[in-house]
Amino acid sequence: MSASALVLPQLQHLSFNPTNLLSYLEQFAHNSRRFDWEKRLSSGDVVDKNGLALAVDAPYVVGQKIHYWRDAGPESPVPFEEQIIYQDEHVVVADKPHFLPVTPSGGYVQETLLLRLRNRTGLFDLTPMHRIDRDTAGLVLFSVKWEERDHFARIFRERQIEKSYECIAPYRTDLIFPILRKSRLVPSPDHFMQMVEVPGEPNSETYIELIQRRGTFARYRLQPVTGKRHQLRVHMNALGIPIHGDGIYPVLTPENQPPDYSNPLLLLAQRVSFTAFLYTLKYQFQSQRTLEWPVTDRQNTH
Repeated sequence: MSASALVLPQLQHLSFNPTNLLSYLEQFAHNSRRFDWEKRLSSGDVVDKNGLALAVDAPYVVGQKIHYWRDAGPESPVPFEEQIIYQDEHVVVADKPHFLPVTPSGGYVQETLLLRLRNRTGLFDLTPMHRIDRDTAGLVLFSVKWEERDHFARIFRERQIEKSYECIAPYRTDLIFPILRKSRLVPSPDHFMQMVEVPGEPNSETYIELIQRRGTFARYRLQPVTGKRHQLRVHMNALGIPIHGDGIYPVLTPENQPPDYSNPLLLLAQRVSFTAFLYTLKYQFQSQRTLEWPVTDRQNTH
């Protein structure tokens, strides 16, 4: 099934004042006469950005992003499984496979880590504390209780958390590690999928270490100080060593091209640690996943 997204527009752009979400959908959304929106809302087939089903009487919220199903039939399955590596009354920690989105986006709603975990655990208030790219594998943290979301969001916002990634990318003899990469990242004017470095005050920072070299490739440890979109991918590409399997940097893969499951982005959210609730709880986790060397270089060890 094809999942569609819709952002609710400003009221001044509408010819009437919607009394709720349903009244807007019936009036405007994608040839609404083809759809029974009340039935879709009642069936849980309209969800917010976090995958929560919206009720029939849900209010109209300007700027809210919703996802819904346009056609009958199942979503294309992502043929890889997540693992829950830790769960308590406050957090759930999942080890995400490559190619699985964290939250609804593009053509994915049910085939997302969030929806899978809610269905698996029965914890329907489960909310991601952060996000990693669909292409990236590794650790993703979720808060269990709705009332604790702001507490965990503040930990991430105030950078009271340590994160470590691993990647495999080309090796360059002229680069001396470790490298602290600082730059200003902004959305690309050419395509919404990409970020670019521009002159100006740095707003992103990544500490990069060389772990091991094999042939023309190397394994690197990446420790982001900030959390800008695509930060690690942009910084590695800017150094002339784009992460192996990256379909966005330096060259953007056509959007309608199906995913190549044999060539994942070799980027892994490997470790995370933080303290919560006034330092009374200390959490530390490590991914159980590993990154395989590119086939062409597995035999060439230096």
